[in-house]
Amino acid sequence: MFHSLFVRLVYVLAVCFSAGALGHGWPDFNQLITESSPAVVRIDTYSGQMAMGVSTSSGTYQDFFEHGPNRDGNVPGTGSGFLISEDGYVLTNQHVVQDVAYITVKLIDHRVYEAKVVGVDARSDLALLKIDETDLPVLEFADPETIKVGQWVIAIGAPFGLDYTASAGIISAIGRSIPTAGGDSYVPFIQSDVAINPGSSGGPLLNLEGRVVGVNSQIFSRPGGGSIGLSFAIPSKVATSVIHQLRTTGRVARGWLGVYVQSVDASLMKSSGRNQNLGAFIAQVQPGSPAADAGVMAGDIVLKLNGEAIFQPGDLPQVTGMLSPGDKVVVDILRDAKPMSLVVNIGELPEPTPLNEVE
Repeated sequence: MFHSLFVRLVYVLAVCFSAGALGHGWPDFNQLITESSPAVVRIDTYSGQMAMGVSTSSGTYQDFFEHGPNRDGNVPGTGSGFLISEDGYVLTNQHVVQDVAYITVKLIDHRVYEAKVVGVDARSDLALLKIDETDLPVLEFADPETIKVGQWVIAIGAPFGLDYTASAGIISAIGRSIPTAGGDSYVPFIQSDVAINPGSSGGPLLNLEGRVVGVNSQIFSRPGGGSIGLSFAIPSKVATSVIHQLRTTGRVARGWLGVYVQSVDASLMKSSGRNQNLGAFIAQVQPGSPAADAGVMAGDIVLKLNGEAIFQPGDLPQVTGMLSPGDKVVVDILRDAKPMSLVVNIGELPEPTPLNEVE
């Protein structure tokens, strides 16, 4: 008797829970996709050699850009992008338009335009294109402060050349530091579990308000390729900064300290008298760099830069890179287990070299 009552109670609770869940409802993405898709574009490129990602010990960070030879002997590629201005500016990934001779942009109404490259930024993997048209639909960027883990996001793009494919998921993490094609890490990537694949490069990652939280750029995949639910997007804060600089000067200037950093390991924690492995350990300071001029020394542990906490080594180049050359900021450090504050005049990040870059 008791067992029967218990089973009935569980059944009733299950029904009530299901009804409650349905009452709150899963998001209906139809309106969002319908309203956002006109500002999303398909990008086709011709006669370029496309690089396919950066190998790691446990898998591959892969630029998801679909390409293959055609009858004319060209190497066509398909990527995605989106309109950011009514007069025809288009944002996409740098690797989508790298080393190509001809670019076309296709709108949802099947109009096709030749696109010109306004500027590219390899360090963020962003490219700004321009088509000759007016009165175009656009997507707006989300406020970076509103982007949170657990929020629903939608990707719209052309995976495997399948125009206007939409997929949904959640933001899994923010501020991810992963290697890019140049080996640097100046982008605090947004990680999501949205299923995106080759051809989705440069498409928007949208929140439920239809605003762009990020630009889809890379996926983590096992050998053989394909999405395994680990996708990475360039956040809106980085994208808007890059767009502004490309439109005004045609290039991107980033802040520079001139240090090599590494993680705070157990021995460094002990010597610094702390029980947390937070911060960026300064392994080397480049002579004559802004950090050297400010008095930063090898062995220091950076805890904050310009008021922003440095939790891990990858945070330092990301925070520094968002500063402008000439900015005067405070760097908070630990030296011999004692806190100190130094004032540093931020320099301009040099052009990349074959050697590892200095943050």
